[in-house]
Amino acid sequence: MNLSKKDIGMRLAEIRKSKGLSQDELAKLLNISRPSLTQIELGNRNIDIFELKNLAMTLGFTLDDFMSDQYTVKKTIKQKEAQQPDKLGFRIAVPEMKEEKFKNILLYILEKCSGKPNVGETVLYKLLYFSDFNYYEIYEEHLSGAIYRKLPFGPVPQHLDRIINQLIELKEIQRFKTDYHGYPQTRYIPLVKADLTQLCASEKEVMDRVIEQMSDWSASAISEYSHKDLPWKATKEGDVINYELTFYRDKPFSVRNYDNDKEEA
Repeated sequence: MNLSKKDIGMRLAEIRKSKGLSQDELAKLLNISRPSLTQIELGNRNIDIFELKNLAMTLGFTLDDFMSDQYTVKKTIKQKEAQQPDKLGFRIAVPEMKEEKFKNILLYILEKCSGKPNVGETVLYKLLYFSDFNYYEIYEEHLSGAIYRKLPFGPVPQHLDRIINQLIELKEIQRFKTDYHGYPQTRYIPLVKADLTQLCASEKEVMDRVIEQMSDWSASAISEYSHKDLPWKATKEGDVINYELTFYRDKPFSVRNYDNDKEEA
């Protein structure tokens, strides 16, 4: 069903009101201005698919139900809550950095692949990103709790430089510069082993899958791949990347078997 801008706006306003949210409150959750939200609800402003997915994530509805010609606000919200309990709420939406764990995640990844000549800073950062976001998509829990921002050269966890410098001072990793295919490269090697008591089996399994899939990729290949991942694409330049956007990934980025979820429900 093709909806007009006015239809979309009216449905969004209905859902917002059913959730007991004011325009100010929803605008803050979406990180947009209240006038922008008003124009959307009035049908005076175009809305792209990424904005619509962000609205669906925040208000807790599915796009299939929202776009259906059998749409009703009660049916849309009820079905969403039945299919994905708590998934898109704010239960664990805000990550909290587990610094000691993050250090051991970094050491674990370096143990596994620092000997590969392609694994410089760029590849390392992307391995961290996909480990964190893939784990969240599968288990709905944070792995390291790192906060990632959308920067021009890719998703980078906040405070990474400080943590790396601490590990260098403690002589737990070593940083060195080299050339790779004629380009300058910053690399790291671990000087100690990761404390595996900090990592459970499911966490190591997710990281191992990421390492197996991507650790042989070039910096340009893994960067291009990360820029096609929906959490990155749906985030504005400089903003924090919302982990909850992983639930709207498509193949090949999605790593969770949602068919099994439906069977278990």
